[in-house]
Amino acid sequence: MPSSVVKDYRYFPETEILRIVYQSGSVYDYQRVPSDIVEKFKAARSKGQFLNAVIKQRFRFRKIK
Repeated sequence: MPSSVVKDYRYFPETEILRIVYQSGSVYDYQRVPSDIVEKFKAARSKGQFLNAVIKQRFRFRKIK
């Protein structure tokens, strides 16, 4: 999963939280992200483009680090 934006990610299905670790080291939790969106994110050729176009536009987030 090489990406110039996303270093790593983890999905917590019980709470529908998608945790994104950015290349910068910042960590954000995106809230109430349904599993079908996460599957599309996983399959996206460009994680950064999908994150900007879909996830950031639709879901609330909280900075963790």
